[in-house]
Amino acid sequence: MPYLAKTLLYPVKSLDGVEVEQAKILASGALESDREFAIFDEQGRFVNGKRVGKTHLIRSQFDILNRTISLQTPKQESPRVFHLDEQQLEIADSLSDFLGFAVTLGRNSALGFPDDTNSPGPTVISTATLTEVASWFPGLNVDQMRRRIRANIEIDGVPAFWEDQLFTQQGNIVSLRVGDISLFGVNPCQRCIVPTRNPDSGEAYPNFQKIFVQQRQATLPNWVDSSYFNHFYRLSVNTRLTPAETGKTFQLGDEIDIIT
Repeated sequence: MPYLAKTLLYPVKSLDGVEVEQAKILASGALESDREFAIFDEQGRFVNGKRVGKTHLIRSQFDILNRTISLQTPKQESPRVFHLDEQQLEIADSLSDFLGFAVTLGRNSALGFPDDTNSPGPTVISTATLTEVASWFPGLNVDQMRRRIRANIEIDGVPAFWEDQLFTQQGNIVSLRVGDISLFGVNPCQRCIVPTRNPDSGEAYPNFQKIFVQQRQATLPNWVDSSYFNHFYRLSVNTRLTPAETGKTFQLGDEIDIIT
């Protein structure tokens, strides 16, 4: 039986994630505390791994219950702990000092800062998919691939690319039932430059995107409508939720099924 094996939140967009046992759904369909905060430069642009390679060198740990973040950069001998609600200026100052330019910490508690604002639900992937994709790259393991892909919901008890059934055929509505929660698959998530890089050092894996595209195309399940793939640098599923799911909670171990 497919089941919810991991739930990961990324309280500050582009920084490290935190594994949680349960996650609450907001009215927007986003997960509470996921990408709730983001780092911005003086021009109002995101400061993330896509644009600023040094972002990969920032280590963070989160205490979701107590609303704290522990930050450490290569300039610091030990981490510093800040309150996410009460010390946003201090967090920004610490990050500015390391990055070498002024940044601010923005917050959106209703929607967060998802890459796809039209599909702000949790991104979905399976453990088998992460394991398979990691096998394409000698030296990488499933945990390293998990940190590169940064999905929210991880399903176990299924074969690789099982989640691709969520967009089987254009025009069909396919939902994923997780416990008593229904998610609607929208499209396969387009990846950026971040998965090509070591999440700790920012060092690029040689020919990562080329290898990924070749292998993704070669292993695409025969049940998938290939019209979703204008290119094959896509992995995990973007989702939406209806307002009826507001306030419900994903729980580790929830049974999962696909409903067409």
